[in-house]
Amino acid sequence: MTQGAGQGPEAERTATLRDFRVPAYVHETGPYDQNTHPGNATPPLEDAREDALEHPEGYTPTQRDLPVIKRGDTLQVAVDPAPAAAPQPSTGPGPLFVVGDVHGYLDELLAALREKGLIDEAGNWCAGTARLWFLGDFTDRGPDGIGVIDLVMRLSAEAAAAGGYCKALMGNHELLLLGAKRFGDTPVNSGAGTATFQAAWLLNGGQKNDMDRLQDHHLQWMARLDAVEEVDGHLLVHSDTTAYLDYGDSIEAVNDTVRETITRNDADEVWDLFRKFTKRFSFRDEGGADAVRSLLDTYGGTRIVHGHSPIPYLLGEVGSEEEDENGGGPHVEGPHVYADGLAIAMDGGVTMAGKLLVQQLPLDD
Repeated sequence: MTQGAGQGPEAERTATLRDFRVPAYVHETGPYDQNTHPGNATPPLEDAREDALEHPEGYTPTQRDLPVIKRGDTLQVAVDPAPAAAPQPSTGPGPLFVVGDVHGYLDELLAALREKGLIDEAGNWCAGTARLWFLGDFTDRGPDGIGVIDLVMRLSAEAAAAGGYCKALMGNHELLLLGAKRFGDTPVNSGAGTATFQAAWLLNGGQKNDMDRLQDHHLQWMARLDAVEEVDGHLLVHSDTTAYLDYGDSIEAVNDTVRETITRNDADEVWDLFRKFTKRFSFRDEGGADAVRSLLDTYGGTRIVHGHSPIPYLLGEVGSEEEDENGGGPHVEGPHVYADGLAIAMDGGVTMAGKLLVQQLPLDD
């Protein structure tokens, strides 16, 4: 297999806590230095509560970056009792939709899918030949990650029977859950101290209820997910990183490499894959558009669509005085288009009382 010639721009790195403008309740020791280019330095972790885990070089847990909001603190989404049905063409493929990070928020997902006319009040597929892509991260932090996976698996069968499809990509939290189940407390070669999948999973919002309900068919489904796809000129990935270039110079090569890595069942190899999938922020700031182009030139497409990095953090809105004065969570209207219009961010920050986004493509600027 031919490896990608490029390893991504030098500006890319794994996100650290200083990459986020963290809300006051997270107790971050200081804000991200907006004058520091992401490639110049990687600030150290500064919370004594995490010292015992000895985080590996190149990987920063995101529990504090993306705080868990309890169900009682999350605004409930009102659902239109009579949503408009998704438009159905007479011939050819149906309309294309993408879904951002869900993280176990099953009720919010059902509401968003109903609002777009993709499922009916009973939660069954009703969109005919429509095409639906999930961008990964189904579990952790929220209350019902296994329920989300069960729903996506069921909708995949129902959509296919109706002439459409429902498909999903591999996110870093799928790799994390797989690793926690398969390898548990087995030490991995983190490059800096001791690390385990179990510790990383718990630190990143792992839910005991999900682990208790996790079955073999869930593991098999997650292990077969693709990492990259191109649909109607949209390059779909989970993470806003150029690390995909490390795994092949074509979509097929990347997906084959990821699946083969998981199949070999080597804890160190899966950890390295997980670590690279946690990288973020390659497309923002100076050089971001060039980073997007490096992926588009290699894998095809005219725009990249990703989840992983919450829009409120990409916009620098979290922790602002305006948010404190207005109260509630960050205000997210819809997807964020940036990097000279070449990138579309789809993580609306549902774990921080933002919004779970379901969007039809193409998206007008």
